[in-house]
Amino acid sequence: MDKVILAFSGGLDTSVCVKLLQEEYDLEVISVCVDVGQGEEEMKKAEIMAEQIGSSKHYNIDAKEEFANEYIARAIKANAEYEGYPLSTALARPLIAKKIIEIAEKEGAKAIAHGCTGKGNDQFRFEAVILAMSDFDIIAPVREFNLTRTEEQEYAASKGIQLKTDKIYSVDENIWGRSIEGGNLEDPANAPDEDIYEWTAGWESALNVPQEITIEFEEGIPVAINGEMMPLIDIIKKANLIAGENGIGRVDTIENRMIGLKSREIYEVPGAKLLIAAHQYLEELVLTTDELRFAEYMSTLYADLVYRALWQEPLREDLDQAFDQMQRRVSGEVTLRLFKGNITVLSRKSPYSLHSIEQITFEDKETDQREVEGMIKYHGLQAANYQKL
Repeated sequence: MDKVILAFSGGLDTSVCVKLLQEEYDLEVISVCVDVGQGEEEMKKAEIMAEQIGSSKHYNIDAKEEFANEYIARAIKANAEYEGYPLSTALARPLIAKKIIEIAEKEGAKAIAHGCTGKGNDQFRFEAVILAMSDFDIIAPVREFNLTRTEEQEYAASKGIQLKTDKIYSVDENIWGRSIEGGNLEDPANAPDEDIYEWTAGWESALNVPQEITIEFEEGIPVAINGEMMPLIDIIKKANLIAGENGIGRVDTIENRMIGLKSREIYEVPGAKLLIAAHQYLEELVLTTDELRFAEYMSTLYADLVYRALWQEPLREDLDQAFDQMQRRVSGEVTLRLFKGNITVLSRKSPYSLHSIEQITFEDKETDQREVEGMIKYHGLQAANYQKL
């Protein structure tokens, strides 16, 4: 019997896929769950669920360090935000697809399968990487059978698949962010209930005293918090805790999906918002005006490529090279004040600072202020000629 490798989470979509692949496609199912920060409990649940449903073999793969060092690090350098929120789910999908390909090659599988529907973005993100990096067939049972959520639930019940029935929302979580959608959140007219949030405190429960935090960067990457050096993955975890308890990182947005649909999405990205904000404040100090303008353009383009499932696009690699070059001078410290969802910069310093106190001070006598008159005379010359017409 031919083998298929299934990207598995233990949720409704991927659980019904196990039985569909076995019974409708006549394939041996090997399930794979890639850990990018879902938590030990979720990984264990996926393993147990795979065994209960009948996967012939199951893999739990720890990819958290790789996700932090090879993907999140790039996103920080690029200030990668899509329509106002730091990319988290979209950023993790290429890595998950890569790990699944590795298992498919190891197992000698015929195909790779996923549980994505035909309405979301993840079908593009998985399949773009699989098509670019392998020759495996791709199977998407939920999409191919055009199943609704209710039909999936009925099918699961008919096959004795025991799932939590009290789960209202669809949640995706990794170390860089947490997304919540579905249920009553589908209607933008409905305010979200406070209980959907797990990483961030609300206005009433956030700390009542402002908290100061100093973040140190080396070549665009955070390396220390409050003077304590640590690996990037630990910095992310600590940033999530500190920012979260100060109510930072909630995003409620109407997102424009790849197929044209508008979707109400809620994100919790406390650490990402904190680290990107600190990074941007430091860039203001060390990059030139033109570099900052171009970096802003590149950031938008970079985030758009990642969101639109184009991680394999050569332009994304080109942009990474450009960011690496630009970030060589983004080293130094930024001190921030956090309070009730707000981030305020207090100070910043860098050996590569382009700011000169001697030049900017009002007490400067070395600069002859009269020299600027010639510059002013020709400033806006064409606009002045136009107005005189």
